[in-house]
Amino acid sequence: MASKSNFVYSTREHKFILKEWLDTQHILDLPKFRDYYSLDDVDSILEQALKVAKEVLAPTNDDGEGIGVRFENGKVMVPPSFKKAYDFLQENGWGMHDPDSEGVLPRVIRAACGEYFTGANNTIGLLTEGAAKLIATYGREQDKRRYLPKMYKGQWGGTMCLTETGAGSDVGASVTKAFATDVPQVYKIKGIKNFITGGDHDYTENNIHLLLARIEGATSGTRGLSLFIVPKIWVGEDGSLGEPNDVVTMGIEHKMGIKGSVTAMLNFGDNDGCRGILLGNPPNEKGVAEGIAQMFQMMNSARHTVGQLAMVLATVAYNNAVAYAKERVQGAPITNPRGDRVPIIKHEDVRRMLINQKATLEAMRALIFKNWYYIDLANESDDPVERETASRYVQVLNPLGKAYCSDMAWTLIADAIQVYGGYGYCEEYPVARMARDSKINSIWEGTNYIQALDLVGRKWTLEKGTLFGNWLAEVGQYIDRNQGAAGLEKEFAMLRRAYDAYQEIYATGMRYWQTDPRLVATFATRILHSTAMMYCGCLIADQAMIAIKKLSELGEGHYDYPFYQGKVVSARYYIRNVVPFVSTLAEIIAGGDTSVLDFPEEAF
Repeated sequence: MASKSNFVYSTREHKFILKEWLDTQHILDLPKFRDYYSLDDVDSILEQALKVAKEVLAPTNDDGEGIGVRFENGKVMVPPSFKKAYDFLQENGWGMHDPDSEGVLPRVIRAACGEYFTGANNTIGLLTEGAAKLIATYGREQDKRRYLPKMYKGQWGGTMCLTETGAGSDVGASVTKAFATDVPQVYKIKGIKNFITGGDHDYTENNIHLLLARIEGATSGTRGLSLFIVPKIWVGEDGSLGEPNDVVTMGIEHKMGIKGSVTAMLNFGDNDGCRGILLGNPPNEKGVAEGIAQMFQMMNSARHTVGQLAMVLATVAYNNAVAYAKERVQGAPITNPRGDRVPIIKHEDVRRMLINQKATLEAMRALIFKNWYYIDLANESDDPVERETASRYVQVLNPLGKAYCSDMAWTLIADAIQVYGGYGYCEEYPVARMARDSKINSIWEGTNYIQALDLVGRKWTLEKGTLFGNWLAEVGQYIDRNQGAAGLEKEFAMLRRAYDAYQEIYATGMRYWQTDPRLVATFATRILHSTAMMYCGCLIADQAMIAIKKLSELGEGHYDYPFYQGKVVSARYYIRNVVPFVSTLAEIIAGGDTSVLDFPEEAF
């Protein structure tokens, strides 16, 4: 088991999610997909993706740390095996693609395939899909013709450039400037951006940056930012490459983890030769621009993906911890201290850590894939009402998926390390790296505190509170409908108590907005966690009801019996051991403790 990057994964959970839990058939019946796929295709698609992950991507993973990203003579180079794997994905239909082309997979199925790819090597990949979507949505026809074909083919990469040394989470403090030229929509760009994922590399021949900058005369803060297409190499009107566009890589970051992923500092226009193409309109007469609203399209998609990435890394850590616990022999049972030594999976606390990982991961994955399902409906349904309803669900679930999953992944991977004991702390084993690679996810694409503020400050109050209120009411109705569900009587009673406690949290938080908004900010992260725990409890209970029915149809000797048994026990564990914290948090939040606010800074 002493390998830095053991890739251990299975398709079984995704087959359950896609074929038994979610109504994937409804997605496949939508006009965009109905002529290409059926539910019978899901197994083969997942198996093919897992095969690619095991045979093509997993063997490259150690190169991310052993070789890493190099910055030499002003050029950035990824490990050679990464480039070969990237090219393989593109050539075999697993990489970038035109989302409007025939035969594209639904997002909910692609997300399952993406789990295997990410689990096998989480540092290969670019942000091209999101960048291309911004151009497709807001670009002029000539911009689309110029950039999209090669971005869709994976020949050109894409980034989003927001962060600056003095403007991290506070994006509105950006000082990158844009100056009008004689050419309509073309501006001179001048500024420095840092922490740019995929900011420079040798995967592709060109890199298309989607960059926020402030046009002369625009207002301060985020409202004054505009969005620009800034290619590394200028692109002619016919799509051909021209001269370098004065985008210079100043260096790459030396990070705690994800060492195979490029994170670059870029200097735009140091020689006054950088040009960018404005997306949308210039600032209006009040100096208000369109860039931040446009960029949020890409950021919202990236946030959900980051939540899934965190969950994937924790899954790889868990799968390895299970394998290790079954092999590692250490200690006698507590019931027979003088007996033979046993595999550590027989010890109660190891089992507690493993089931805590398994149950929480299944709850997180349910949240992630429920949102992917709604994202497919919001984008592809031919029913306007269904599209709107799904879009509203996505708005609520996005901050939960990003923040809850990335916060929990860190603690779950800590449990995986603990299962290994001292070996888990050694880099020769995979779980130490999972911890280092995972931590970025609570920071990426808006720190998790920003996600929490998005929930309590925006989602709670959208449409005068009806958007969130309606979602919450539907969760309550689901719990009420299933009171007394066979085999889950206690669990649904506990979910009802958690729901009542959450309603208290919601009412208290809304009251704090009126009396002291600082208290909302103080409790925001814990409010988000309570929202996710309550909802995840419902999702995992929903899966358990399917599993209970299946168990009644299968005999105990059936090969799949343990899988469904595990689904039921995971739900019971999560609802009985995790969900009750919602009530604890309700009491804490209602108490309105102001220690965080009152503590003198000198005492820290």
